[in-house]
Amino acid sequence: MSDILTLLQCLDPCITVTTVRQMSHIVVAMLTMTGRVTMAGIARWTEPGGSYRTVQRFYYSVLPWGVMFWLFFRQYVFKPDEVYLLAGDESVVTKAGKKTYGLDRFFSSLYEKAVPGLAFFTLSLISVGERQSYPLLVEQRVRSEAEKAAAQAARKTKQDRKAAPTLKRPAGRPKGSKNKDKRQVELTPELTFIQAMIQTLLGRVKGLLSLTYLVLDGHFGNNAALQMARQCDLHLISKLRHDARLYFPYEGPYIGHGPHRIYGDQLNVKQLPVKYLKQITHDGEIQTCLYQMTLLHREFAQPLNVVVIVKTKLKTQAHVLLFSSDLALPFDLLIDYYQLRFQIEFNFRDAKQFWGLEDFMNTTPTAVTNAANLALFMVNIAYCLLRLFRPLHPHAGVLDLKAHFRGRRYVAETLKLLPEMPDPILLAQVFDTVAHLGCIHPVEPCLNSP
Repeated sequence: MSDILTLLQCLDPCITVTTVRQMSHIVVAMLTMTGRVTMAGIARWTEPGGSYRTVQRFYYSVLPWGVMFWLFFRQYVFKPDEVYLLAGDESVVTKAGKKTYGLDRFFSSLYEKAVPGLAFFTLSLISVGERQSYPLLVEQRVRSEAEKAAAQAARKTKQDRKAAPTLKRPAGRPKGSKNKDKRQVELTPELTFIQAMIQTLLGRVKGLLSLTYLVLDGHFGNNAALQMARQCDLHLISKLRHDARLYFPYEGPYIGHGPHRIYGDQLNVKQLPVKYLKQITHDGEIQTCLYQMTLLHREFAQPLNVVVIVKTKLKTQAHVLLFSSDLALPFDLLIDYYQLRFQIEFNFRDAKQFWGLEDFMNTTPTAVTNAANLALFMVNIAYCLLRLFRPLHPHAGVLDLKAHFRGRRYVAETLKLLPEMPDPILLAQVFDTVAHLGCIHPVEPCLNSP
């Protein structure tokens, strides 16, 4: 308990001493407990000084979670000589009922369909050297009525177009159409929401940390997301649709009249020029070829640095189109940075599996915000504790950490029933032995007296 309280002392500048003490009780209980992580479940495992009322007061307090995440990261994680990437992703938490704040239907990649629940968008910093993601800002995505109506109207228009007979458009440019500046785009409510989060985070880390790249999944592989990133002075790294129409820049002669030609031949992934080949690797029957080139897309305002990953197995072939707005980024770093984006998915997995992101039963805006932020804050606390835990337990994971805390709690409660305290050497051996019960990667305790 005292160790956790010391760990949370870095939060003193932004929250009260009482709140820090309440949070320390909750953190220890979450590290010790089994079962669903709800307010009632946490209260059952709190040590003396904690109660259900203590937990309730914490959950219904308005807390500056963004500042708390940053203070903790700066104190225990930040390394001045490390390279960090800014990554973002949305996590959907399924919920039943009708009263939870922000309840709506959101697309879940896990279920591959829209499900009733809550959506939380998270920005995290990914350490390239450690290959670890640390959540820094979590906001709930709440759609307004106007946004819901617009999405419904767009869905209806799409269905009508599918139902209507397709008419071939006349050749040539439609009469009266004008050129548009593709850099001046109207951001969707989703992108506006994400941009505000990015600007908040950049303002918070300014002066200590310089960020260059924003890594997002294929949902944001479009011009609007790229322009949103450039407005924040960041280069976007993302993925294009596999059937995206890409063109080589035109390098032929000027025909002598009319505007200069911009687009050359269209990219054909089955016949890629050898001069763009960067690397070939073999893994059993699978051959992977990496190509890098600067290409154009009719919907994007600027050239794209595109890496084509072509995997061939016998007679079958698949490909992936990764891109960045930074034309100088080498192909190997572009691939590596996009692969690191998946580390944020492990944050969501741990938050749901161990820290209650999928379990909480709160319904009010403040309590929902606190429950989601606490779950992802516990991800960072667990990473820091594991860093201290692994010198003696090299293969330890979150389950081993929880088993260690739970075993020590059992011993502490048992010792209260004894008429007198055992010998300190025996006591240390008991703590060491019981703390390993239930570990996934146990280390054989030393039971021999010195």
